[in-house]
Amino acid sequence: MENFFIIILRTILLYAVILFIFRIMGKREIGELSVLDLVVFIMLGEMAVIAIEQHKDPILHTLVPMAVLMLIQMFMAFLSLKSRKFRKIIDGKPSLIIKNGKIDENIMKKLRYNFDDLLMQLRTKDITNIADVEFAILETSGELSIIKKSNKKKPATYTLPIILNGKIQQDHLDQMQKDEAWLTKELNDRGHTQIDKISFCSFQDGKFFIDYID
Repeated sequence: MENFFIIILRTILLYAVILFIFRIMGKREIGELSVLDLVVFIMLGEMAVIAIEQHKDPILHTLVPMAVLMLIQMFMAFLSLKSRKFRKIIDGKPSLIIKNGKIDENIMKKLRYNFDDLLMQLRTKDITNIADVEFAILETSGELSIIKKSNKKKPATYTLPIILNGKIQQDHLDQMQKDEAWLTKELNDRGHTQIDKISFCSFQDGKFFIDYID
């Protein structure tokens, strides 16, 4: 009877601890799972199960590794926030599956993403015809973002950030067929001379959207 009581107490305690860890790690962890998130969640779950089954072991043998995992995850999230290169290494980057209405089979092969996956995710967006899609972007979370073809003569576009956290995104400029000299001149002409102070900058339909670091 005593063992059952201990198991119940451990279950309640570990439930509270894991709930606390998830809240500390932020809402992003609940909404979307990166590879790193998935590894941490699996490890936390396994630790909790072992601690409940092996109830004679000290509970600290489980709580300490859980705390270490939480600190590692928070540190990695901090690095991801500060460094786009590190974020790319950990999470990867979004991939254009459909560009200007054309499917990129090479990208799909690299991602091991097949047409059944594509069609299934299109159906979840209430799209039954690929011909209706102008852009399809496979996000790092595995979700497919869709931009439908416009009814207007002008083709649909999607926004690429060309400055993030004060750093110019050269790969996005390349996709736009622009260079850093063009960007600097355009911003200077508009009175934005301190690029390192810009939190987010995008260019769409001939207009800039600029937000400064708070």
